[in-house]
Amino acid sequence: MAVKDKMKVAEITKLSDSEVSEKIKEARTELFNLRFQLATGRLDNPARIKSVKKDIARLHTELRMRELKVLREGAGS
Repeated sequence: MAVKDKMKVAEITKLSDSEVSEKIKEARTELFNLRFQLATGRLDNPARIKSVKKDIARLHTELRMRELKVLREGAGS
């Protein structure tokens, strides 16, 4: 199951932490496969690599924002 074309931030925020982690794993697998295709000369859309890398960054950013929110709420108590 491949990650959709360009995940939107609104879609990511609706996911649970475990779903975001799973999407990261899927995106990393897709990125590996795309790089493999690039190396073997079978890659149809080279721009997809950049898109998947950005999706991974968006997912990591969302996880980090959630971590910081929990830390801020814990420090405010």
